[in-house]
Amino acid sequence: MNRQDDTSTGFPGPADLVTAAGIDHVRLVYDYLDAGDLDSCASLLHDGVVLELPGLPRARGRAAVLRTHVGHTPPRARHELDRVVGQDRGVVATGRRVVPGTGGQDLRFVDLFTIADDGMILACTRYYHVAP
Repeated sequence: MNRQDDTSTGFPGPADLVTAAGIDHVRLVYDYLDAGDLDSCASLLHDGVVLELPGLPRARGRAAVLRTHVGHTPPRARHELDRVVGQDRGVVATGRRVVPGTGGQDLRFVDLFTIADDGMILACTRYYHVAP
C-alpha cells in the first residue's frame, strides 16, 4: 500500500473503507458549506440525515438540514478544522467557526457524525465550547 492509498482513520487497528470515505465526506461538507455550494453539500448527505444544533429543533432530511445549517451560520463564516478522526462509522471533527469582523471571537465546536453504510453522512450533533 502506498501513502496515497492510506485509509487510516487515526486509530490503531484495521482501516474501514466506509469510515475513511466518511472522513473525506465530512471534510468536504465543511468546504462546500463555506463556499455556499449547497448542492454539492447535499450530495454527501444521506436521505434521512439528522442534524442537532444547540438550541434548535432537530432537523431531518437533506433540505431541512441545509436550511437549518445556513440559518445557524452567519454570512461569510467559515469552519477551520483542527482535527478529523473516525472509527467504526463514527467521525469526530473539532475546530472553530470563524466570522470575519468579530475581533477573534471564534466559536469552538465539536461535531459528532454518524456515517451510513454507503459512506454518506447520516447524522451530526454539534457541541460548542463555552467558558465555565
